[in-house]
Amino acid sequence: MLVRSIIFNLLFYLNLIVQMLAAMPTLVMPRGAIVGVVKFWARTSLWLLRGVCGIKVEFRGLDKVPAGALIVASKHQSLWETFALFPLFADPAFILKRELMWIPFFGWYSWKAGMIPVNRGKRSQALAELGVTARAELARNRQIVIFPEGTRRAPGAEPSYKYGVVHLYAETGVACLPIALNSGLFWPRRSIRLRPGTVIVEILDPIAPGLDREAFFKRLQHEVETATARLLAQGSAKRN
Repeated sequence: MLVRSIIFNLLFYLNLIVQMLAAMPTLVMPRGAIVGVVKFWARTSLWLLRGVCGIKVEFRGLDKVPAGALIVASKHQSLWETFALFPLFADPAFILKRELMWIPFFGWYSWKAGMIPVNRGKRSQALAELGVTARAELARNRQIVIFPEGTRRAPGAEPSYKYGVVHLYAETGVACLPIALNSGLFWPRRSIRLRPGTVIVEILDPIAPGLDREAFFKRLQHEVETATARLLAQGSAKRN
């Protein structure tokens, strides 16, 4: 499997480079053009995962995705969900580290696609700026995608949810869509070795606006972690 993993990684980044070069004209086109390119790249990457490494995907609960403005709070175990979730939404805006915007090509396209950079070193100021930007993007009927833990966590690791998602929920007044997954079983963080199997993504019931901050925080973490534990058990059983 190591050889297949190496082949996939080479093809994955080659595909990324080719599509970034081909997408140069989108920098002077309407934003929808680069959003379409990113969705196409995500789908081709999923095809490569299946064809080279035998990693499939099962999406559950797609009918629960509401139309329009939305906060999406997803579990984060792998590089996988940073692109694979993109095609699920009409006009997603991912929250990402500000430093990523400085990378040539990647940063240019992230800016053009209307991604939301956050300077995590500013803490309270960063939260205030995030709220302003989020409200502007939600007013454009977009879906804001956030990984509440801020960074990838190994499957089964103690959860470490940050306050940013609570701030977004409280300040914007829109529903939050929780997502559980088990991608870390098949594409572990900090590893090039991929394992065959089926990544399961489960879209949970939306959390309506209006809960107080503490109630929302507890409900979000409980629902995502409970579902994720179940998906990890299912994925481990099939793998074994």
